[in-house]
Amino acid sequence: MTHAALEVADVFRRHGEAFRRRHADHLGRVERRVMAAIEVCRTPALGGHIEQCDDCGLIRYAYHSCRNRHCPKCQGLARAAWLEARESELLPVPYYHVVFTLPSAAAEIAFHNKRVVYAILFRAAAAALREVAADPRHLGAEIGAVIVLHTWGQALHHHPHLHCIVPGGGLSPGGTRWIACRPGFFLPVRVLSRRFRTLFLKHLRAAFAAGELRFSGALATLAGADAFAERLGALRRVEWVVYAKRPFAGPAQVLSYLGRYTHRVAIANNRLTRLADGQVSLTWKDYRHHGKTKVMTLAADEFIRRFLLHAVPDGFHRIRHIGFLANGHRAAKLALCRALLAAPKPERSSGSDRERCRRLAAHTFNVCPDCGGPMREREPLPRGPAWRTPFWCDSS
Repeated sequence: MTHAALEVADVFRRHGEAFRRRHADHLGRVERRVMAAIEVCRTPALGGHIEQCDDCGLIRYAYHSCRNRHCPKCQGLARAAWLEARESELLPVPYYHVVFTLPSAAAEIAFHNKRVVYAILFRAAAAALREVAADPRHLGAEIGAVIVLHTWGQALHHHPHLHCIVPGGGLSPGGTRWIACRPGFFLPVRVLSRRFRTLFLKHLRAAFAAGELRFSGALATLAGADAFAERLGALRRVEWVVYAKRPFAGPAQVLSYLGRYTHRVAIANNRLTRLADGQVSLTWKDYRHHGKTKVMTLAADEFIRRFLLHAVPDGFHRIRHIGFLANGHRAAKLALCRALLAAPKPERSSGSDRERCRRLAAHTFNVCPDCGGPMREREPLPRGPAWRTPFWCDSS
């Protein structure tokens, strides 16, 4: 199978059924839904419509997408729409990229308790950012941030971490003025790291005491209070990784970074290079060797296992907004920020939903690819035969 044609869906269609049989006792409902959705995405199984060119008569079959947030083919339009909304929220200030990473001993617990521990990860990082920023010794302001959960590294291993895009400054107490960060410096990462560690372990201990954590397999011993306390003690003694990158060059670079980190799945289709003899080859960047691009070959079963490590629980929000960017008061707080910064109100994009869809997709849907004539929708295509596993859309 050639590089240009290869997709994660091809791996699932060819090897997914065998994977389901081999792992029937351990494969969860969310993982089964992800596999089923990706397998049927943009195929006759989901139906669609027939289009025909008025000029040359070309007929094109357009099949529906699965809209599952784990599908590599379904994130482009969602990402573009989300970025368009964020573009209108940018402020004329420097922006910083802050990353919070869980140490491996905490990541193990997170893998067994995704919904609970991922929520704690968000809560602890958000509180650390806001508390350190509010301290007059550092900034003394209410900040805002967009926070995105990633759970993978380049080799698809489980590696939970948060990417935070943060304006370089915030609102003073009482909201009477804008307080800017020092040039080229956001907040002290050592202080952020230790506050993040304290808050995370505090919430994790509370979750254990409330009986919200479950352990099995190699971690089964952590169900005991003494063993769990020992694990917390070990985590308290190590330094946790928090780092801040240099400020972005401008709003366009902020959007570029946001586009790189939001609506992203564990692996994009363009990283797959070969599928043959029960093996999948993919490119990856080895950051221990200066980001050198290498090729890794995995058994199809192992590739599917690693991909499914990163399925998040139903309805869990991977993108969150905090501080003056929080959903409940974002419009009012941003208006105040712009007033204090003497920044003009951004213009909103106009046009119908169909025009907006064409603009965001960066190409025109109703132009014939052969002659440039107009494509017209002629008739619907019904769904094909029912797929072998239940299908459920998760576009959250």
